[in-house]
Amino acid sequence: MSLLSIEGLTVALPKGGDRPHALRDVSLHLDANEILCVVGESGSGKSMTASAVMGLLPEGVRAEDGRILFEGRDLLAIPEAEMRKLRGARIGMVFQEPMTALNPLRTIGSQIAEMFRIHTPLSASERDAQVLELLEQVRIPEPAAAAKAYPHELSGGQRQRAMIAMALALDPVLLICDEPTTALDVTTQAQILELIRDLQRRTGTAVLFITHDFGVVADIADRVAVMRHGEVVEQGTAAEVLNHPRHPYTRALVAAVPPLVPPPAQPLADEPVLRVEHLSKTYRKSGFFGRNRRVTHAVRDVTLDLPRGGTLGIVGESGSGKSTLARCIVRLLDPEEGKILIEGQDRLALSRAELRRDARRIQMVFQDPYASLNPRRRVGELVAQGPIVHGTPRAEAFARARELFELVGLDPSALDRFPHEFSGGQRQRIGLARALAMRPEVLVADEPVSALDVSVQAQVLKLLAELRSRLGLSMIFITHDLRVAAQLCDRIAVMRQGEVVEHGPTAEIFANPRHEYTRALFAAVPGQGWTPPVAYGAEAVA
Repeated sequence: MSLLSIEGLTVALPKGGDRPHALRDVSLHLDANEILCVVGESGSGKSMTASAVMGLLPEGVRAEDGRILFEGRDLLAIPEAEMRKLRGARIGMVFQEPMTALNPLRTIGSQIAEMFRIHTPLSASERDAQVLELLEQVRIPEPAAAAKAYPHELSGGQRQRAMIAMALALDPVLLICDEPTTALDVTTQAQILELIRDLQRRTGTAVLFITHDFGVVADIADRVAVMRHGEVVEQGTAAEVLNHPRHPYTRALVAAVPPLVPPPAQPLADEPVLRVEHLSKTYRKSGFFGRNRRVTHAVRDVTLDLPRGGTLGIVGESGSGKSTLARCIVRLLDPEEGKILIEGQDRLALSRAELRRDARRIQMVFQDPYASLNPRRRVGELVAQGPIVHGTPRAEAFARARELFELVGLDPSALDRFPHEFSGGQRQRIGLARALAMRPEVLVADEPVSALDVSVQAQVLKLLAELRSRLGLSMIFITHDLRVAAQLCDRIAVMRQGEVVEHGPTAEIFANPRHEYTRALFAAVPGQGWTPPVAYGAEAVA
């Protein structure tokens, strides 16, 4: 008998939703000491399946049919009081975003200790000892200090490790991981995946791992289930699904995985459209009464060229200075030293009034399009706003917005809608249209596809390449995904702790990375031993 068996599960959505059911006739099984990866795009039902197992379905969403058998008991039929005893003790869960799952007002140690306080008779000193042991197991440096820290005082990777420690506190037999590495850089992701694999081997815990990253699947999965629109369309061993996908949807997802091999290099202009010279940006933070002053050199003496019509990729881990550099280039931040030259003109020497007039030359596309779009304004107004401010007649600006919507693959009739009425991929296209409305010479894109499904990511990357060709754009592309960088960027700059440690043509760096840090980044890319059997971009997800 399987440890977990989901049989014919159908979950109904409230009336007025985009479809009647979140899940329809879903059947899965998971044995002890096994990792089952559930893959699919946003809205496919992956997270809803995990919520149903945990008994945490949103208000108004209910299981209409089927069973969820865990250790022989139907979780849909037991009282909530019994379910509370199972959560944490027998079933642990690691959420995608630890900052929303952790209490910001309590220390990490107290939140982990609460698991023992609720479920065990351990004394306070015994609970504290268990907390330190768990933090050591998940390889958090300086466990005693981490236990006393608040969530915002830890890095993203450390917070995720703390969530794993909490989920494993009571030795659950089932661990559910809902996209636990999506927002992490490649080296931290590799560490978290190795940690989960190691813990699973040592304890025999069954792992239900939800992801949209096929590289991750290739690294850790024993079996794979593919979901689409609330249904399981294919499942089998990892080797079967990855190397011989049967369903057209699975083949399309596999085809959307960018290879780690750059395409042939294209000739570029010798003269740069933008040059950064010896740029530095430092953050200074003081504690109470000026004590414990902390200095962070976010960008240190960076010099880079962006060829006209080319794409410069800036890669590195979180905290390497990529986004700070991007914000300095577009003058959202003021660096202390250096020059930012566009066709010989130093943007750092411009007055505020001159900078406002010059703003059209460089525009930025942000990582989170929802956070960067005013939720109270219609998207047509957001796209037309920049040109109107710079003197374009309103009618002409809105006509340009309609043209841009068509250019980025959106229906112009949607100009009257609000940002929340679009998907994540559509919002990113709106962000692109807003930036292009100013007819910029340089587009700075800060992690624009990191939060997107692999198929939507492929569509946005293709769109960026087409826009660069059609409009003669030059781009700076910030990313921590080396697969993405390989497909879009002509040149690569690798950043570490505020410095550029390696810089050159993409093909050369991918073929022969010289710096040890660059080699470490390549070594951490998931799924390197797996080659997708369907060519990149060969199929579109329908």
